Amino acid sequence: MKNTTFLLSLLVIFLSCSGNSDYKLSNESEVSREYTMEEMLIESANEKPSGNDEEPLQEQRIIKTGFFTFETESVDKSYQKINSWIKAHKGFIQNDRTNKDYDRIHRSLLIRIPSNSFQPLVDSIYKSVKLLDRKEVILKDVTEEFVDIEARLKAKRKLEERYLQLLAKANTVKDMLEIERQIAQIREEIEAKQGRLKYLQNKVSLSTIHLDFYEMTETLKSPSKTYGSRLWRAVKGGFEGIGNFFIGIVYVWPFIIIGVLVGLFIRNRIRKRKSN
Repeated sequence: MKNTTFLLSLLVIFLSCSGNSDYKLSNESEVSREYTMEEMLIESANEKPSGNDEEPLQEQRIIKTGFFTFETESVDKSYQKINSWIKAHKGFIQNDRTNKDYDRIHRSLLIRIPSNSFQPLVDSIYKSVKLLDRKEVILKDVTEEFVDIEARLKAKRKLEERYLQLLAKANTVKDMLEIERQIAQIREEIEAKQGRLKYLQNKVSLSTIHLDFYEMTETLKSPSKTYGSRLWRAVKGGFEGIGNFFIGIVYVWPFIIIGVLVGLFIRNRIRKRKSN
C-alpha cells in the first residue's frame, strides 16, 4: 500500500513539472517569433492588395536643381531684377555672397523656389542674359526612394506595436530588458527615416538654383574701337609710363648713389695705377 502511494505521488510531480516546462517553452518560442517579425512586415507593406491587379499611381517626386553663370554690365542692377522675380514667384534667397577679385566683382546667390515656379524663373533668366557661361539643370527622380521609406516606416510602426504588446505579456526581467532594447532601436530607426523623408519633401517642394553673375572691373572692360579714344588712351599711357619711370628712380635712389660712389672709387684707383 505504501509503495503504491509513493508511486502515485511521483507520477503527479512528474506531470506537473512537464506542464510547467511546456508553458515556459511556449513563451520562449513566442518571444523568438516576435523578434523576427520585421522582415515579414516590410514585405507585407510592399505587397499589392489582393483582388487589385493594377498598381495605384504614385505621385512623381522630382528634385530640381539649376546652375547658371553669366556676365552682366552691373551686378547691382542684375541683383535687383533677379530679386524682384524671386519675390514674384514666392521664393527666397537662402545664401547671398559678394566678393571682388582683381578683375571682377562677383556675386553668388542660392535661391529656393517652389517647384512649380522653377521653370518660369529659369526662363526669365534666359531672356535677360545674352550669353550664359554655364547652364545646367539636374532633375532627380526620388519617387522610388520616397515609396520605399514610407513602406518601411509603416512596417516599423507595426513592429513597434507588436513589441509593445509583447512587453505587456513579458514574465521575466530578462525578456523585458531585451524587448525594451528592441523598441528603442526601432524608434531610433523610425526617427532616422522620418528625417530622411522630411529632407526629401523639402527638396521636392522647393527647387534649388545656384546663380553666379559677375561684372568686369573698369580697367579690364573691352576698350572702345574709335581712333580718337585709342589715341587719347595712348597719350595717357605715355604720361603714366613717364611717371612710373621717375617713381621707380625715387624708389632705387640709394642704389644709384652707391653705384656712383663705387664708380668714382674704381676710376681713382685706375688713375693712380697709371700715374705710378
